[in-house]
Amino acid sequence: MNHPAKKVRALGLCSGGLDSILSALVLRKQGIHVEWVTFDTPFFPAVKARKASENNNIPLRVEKITTDYIEMLKNPNCGYGQHMNPCLDCHALMFQKAGQIMQAEGFDFLFSGEVLGQRPMSQTKPSLRFVEKHSGFDGYILRPLSAKKLPETIPEQQGLVDRSRLLDIAGRGRKRQIALAKEYGVTDYPAPAGGCLLTDKGYSTRLRDLFKHQTTYTEDDLNLLKYGRHFRLNTETRLIVGRTQQENDALFRYRDRSRDTVLKTLKYPGPTALLPKDAAPEVFTLAAAICAGYSKAPKDLPTEVRITGGDGDSTVKVIPIAPAEVSKFLI
Repeated sequence: MNHPAKKVRALGLCSGGLDSILSALVLRKQGIHVEWVTFDTPFFPAVKARKASENNNIPLRVEKITTDYIEMLKNPNCGYGQHMNPCLDCHALMFQKAGQIMQAEGFDFLFSGEVLGQRPMSQTKPSLRFVEKHSGFDGYILRPLSAKKLPETIPEQQGLVDRSRLLDIAGRGRKRQIALAKEYGVTDYPAPAGGCLLTDKGYSTRLRDLFKHQTTYTEDDLNLLKYGRHFRLNTETRLIVGRTQQENDALFRYRDRSRDTVLKTLKYPGPTALLPKDAAPEVFTLAAAICAGYSKAPKDLPTEVRITGGDGDSTVKVIPIAPAEVSKFLI
């Protein structure tokens, strides 16, 4: 009695972008069962991957890796890109995590939507090779969109994948991907843009400051770096002042109720300000004056600011400090 051939199963890294989607569909067209994993941290959320999974009917698992990611981020082997982005070490870590799932759950190989030459730093031949070697799964990472321009992988050698039906896309152009999307009926995909906050100059500057002044940080600490103006008042104290109602709400949402202090002008419209962690009394006065300076309060009259912390509410009267005078504190 003949047993049917075992279904080939592949696990892909998914960012939610068009290349991720196409790499999975190219393999699925060969009859390979594809699933995705995406890794969630405060630096790159899983929103786009979830949408791609839903739109293309590809199972997705979301794995939180913030703790391990921070360890790598503080001292990446290959250093950083233009800002705090450790692209090569980041990709190697993700493939390492994906490879562990592959082994535990019986997938045959890993894949991604990376395209040779699309990104000048992280998608050159040496870069792709570095990632593969340092992932711990050398030979098991297939890049379907550029496979014909890269060395043959173990799943291709074993006949699990038909190399002749893989692609040879290279370079920064998108014409072939867009044509392929049309062929597969893929119409809903995000514009190509870096979704990683570590490539953002402002965020990276605030993150460096956090690393310099704190030895431990929560996920909420990292999320707070996305919002507002950040001021370094002294080595122990940072002040965050919201710029919009949306940011004010975010500061309130991500605050640590047990230790963070919220400041708000009482009689005039103004921002929410947040003092993460405990602060000395004189720092509260300075923070309140900065908060008032960004409000509609008269600039030369005492203004009441409400201070809400773990010990309850209190108020302080301050003369607002104009934004121009506190620029020296800006991170």
